[in-house]
Amino acid sequence: MIVLLDTATLLCKLTLVDGDTRFESQWQADRQLAKGLLSYLRDQLAQHGKTFHDISGIGVMQGPGSFTGLRIGLTVLNTIACTNSIPLVGEMGEDWHTKALGRLQNNENDKIVLPFYDRGATITTPRK
Repeated sequence: MIVLLDTATLLCKLTLVDGDTRFESQWQADRQLAKGLLSYLRDQLAQHGKTFHDISGIGVMQGPGSFTGLRIGLTVLNTIACTNSIPLVGEMGEDWHTKALGRLQNNENDKIVLPFYDRGATITTPRK
């Protein structure tokens, strides 16, 4: 099963590709992405009778987008890919998932995907 994930916005978008079948889901993660992303992925895989060990490739939207969303999503997926020796590719643009799926089907592997923010991070001063 191939996992395609976009965490560039507050709405986390997941596509699971199993042969010719696609399963799409969305999760309004808001500020719960870091706390809930792994369980969201686990639960979505389980709904289709799969586990992390059934993942054969991972495609990820690498940006541009939310600094925090991209950082969290890419950290989780880079870790899953590295730990389980799963091919990982990152893509950008509106058709990122089509390009990522094609690259995975051509046995490409970026090994690690870094986020593309398109601008510097906006870091606020502490409130205290």
